[in-house]
Amino acid sequence: MIQLGIDVGKSKIDLCLKPDGPDGRKKTKVLLNGPDVAVTVLEWLTRQKVSHSEVQVVMEPTGTYHEHLAYGLHDRAVRVVIANPARVRSFAQGMGILTKNDTVDADVLARYGAMRQPDVWQPPSPAIRELKALLSRRDALVQDVNRENNRLEKLLSTCGSARVELSVRKILQALNSELEAVQALIDDHIDNHPDLKRDMEYLTSIKGVGQAVGSTMLAVLRGNHFRSAEQAAAWLGVVPKEKRSGSSVRGRTRLSKCGPPSVRAKLYMAAMVAAKHNPHLKAFYDRLVSAGKAKRSALGGVMRKLVHICFGVLMKQQRYDENYAVAA
Repeated sequence: MIQLGIDVGKSKIDLCLKPDGPDGRKKTKVLLNGPDVAVTVLEWLTRQKVSHSEVQVVMEPTGTYHEHLAYGLHDRAVRVVIANPARVRSFAQGMGILTKNDTVDADVLARYGAMRQPDVWQPPSPAIRELKALLSRRDALVQDVNRENNRLEKLLSTCGSARVELSVRKILQALNSELEAVQALIDDHIDNHPDLKRDMEYLTSIKGVGQAVGSTMLAVLRGNHFRSAEQAAAWLGVVPKEKRSGSSVRGRTRLSKCGPPSVRAKLYMAAMVAAKHNPHLKAFYDRLVSAGKAKRSALGGVMRKLVHICFGVLMKQQRYDENYAVAA
């Protein structure tokens, strides 16, 4: 496969084509980013006499700026890889490439695709994409409501302006109304898709997993193609990371925290509930504390266990059974 590394920015993309392998000659180009960027890239490849079927495009996720390019290329049957930025950076440092700019990053991505042979990106289904968008909007509104509540609390604790207080209350009312409307859209979206509705029932059958955590985990687990529960836990950053070497380095074991922090925050709250009300996870939590683990460390273990259970109920397509391990 011919490797095409693309460094994606908000307004432009930097291309690096490697037609002769990772150490061969390269062709570079800068194009504008936008809704039709995939068509522009394919037109440039045609001018370079490169067939769409023999090229692999390697890029990193950059918020939402890469989506027009990634989905556009995938819809046109182009092999797309969305690489983990941390792994790409470690790869560059291992190659002795310390400089970091857009041109160099595109070259590194092309080399990474040729030498590491990463997995091909499989986009989530349209239903999951819509669910993710709605959940993102809900989380943004929750943050806005919390901000306005904090402003109102501050106003009420001082001799503030009555007109400012009225303004804050108006904004709060509008935000709460919109939050309810978005939550209703989420519920309707899940109910209108039988597979999502069934998966949601499996997830919320777990004691400690409510509607908010369940919908988030549904989007995470169905929006990514994890091969195992361990891979899902690692992606979410809830696996332990040791720092020990010989007899001199004795660092504390911590969570890796390499995934989305917003999902981990929800998992943390779910773990606190599960450690009290889920008999299976309560026993697991108590066992860790009795073994000398700190309470927050034990909660991290419960978070990881929750991810494993969520993955399990979806893969086995059955409701959570507290006695499953005993019966097995």
